[in-house]
Amino acid sequence: MKICLVGEGAQGLTHIEALREMEDVEIVSLAGGLKDDTEAFAKQWEIPHWTLDYEEAISRPGVEAVVLTSPNHIHAEQTVTALEAGKHVLLELPMGLNLADSQRVVEAEKASGKVAMVCHTQRYNPPFRKVKAMIDAGDLHLHHIVQQTFFFRRINENRFGRPRTWVDDLLWHQACHMVDMVYWLLGDPNMDAWGRMGPIHPTLNIPMDITISLQSASGAMVTAAQSFNNHGPILGYYRFIGEEETYISDKGGLTDHKGNPVPVDDGPSGVDLQDAEFFAAIREGRPALTSCSECLPVMETIDRIQRAMNGADGAPSMPR
Repeated sequence: MKICLVGEGAQGLTHIEALREMEDVEIVSLAGGLKDDTEAFAKQWEIPHWTLDYEEAISRPGVEAVVLTSPNHIHAEQTVTALEAGKHVLLELPMGLNLADSQRVVEAEKASGKVAMVCHTQRYNPPFRKVKAMIDAGDLHLHHIVQQTFFFRRINENRFGRPRTWVDDLLWHQACHMVDMVYWLLGDPNMDAWGRMGPIHPTLNIPMDITISLQSASGAMVTAAQSFNNHGPILGYYRFIGEEETYISDKGGLTDHKGNPVPVDDGPSGVDLQDAEFFAAIREGRPALTSCSECLPVMETIDRIQRAMNGADGAPSMPR
């Protein structure tokens, strides 16, 4: 299958490493944002065609699918454009930076009949799949999920230390991973949702710290903290507090409350399993496991959190 890769940055690198391992996938075009970086990326990975013109790239002869790793704020528009052009789309989250854009993506997915899949990569990681399996089997009844995501992002740089041309979003992008995980595990699209934000950064114009609280109809609670102010490397952490046991997922593993490793599935995981699911859904003519439609309740929950943060008058709810 011939595909167009969109994005020459960090996530473009993440996906091309997975895609190059797939025998039935051929990357024939690259659409980028910065000329020198796009040309260098195409040369390094032997992509025969590159351009800064997105519509030109996805219109190359034989292109059937698009893998979107572009900046957050253009995900929705580029996804709709590709679906309307008859292409399948795998897009990095978020599918939109607001609920209206996310709804437009889902409408385009339904109208096109094509596979449109969001990269909720955590669902494809063995530790989380193990927790999900225990819940589904009735072996784990959750009382509380505690989650933290920490970055140091006071300077607008990517993970390679290079300047970014766009600004990340702590709620709609980073916390989206957590909200999706909670929705997947608890299965409640109408969870109570509350959020609070810290001060807005003077130049990035985004909140650098947020706190989120969720509660499902079952009574299970979620407490989450996200920060771009944390000194040190990227850190993600989950604690699953259940009736039967407490499990901790940190640095790609899963342990019980005593620190004993919990066996998880071997084999492909994360991006490899996720990207394989996209092409399997296309071949089998079915929706992907993390289709845009299936994940729309995640964006609806984030919208409720955003409205709670904004307060009754719609303005950001700032600390005293």
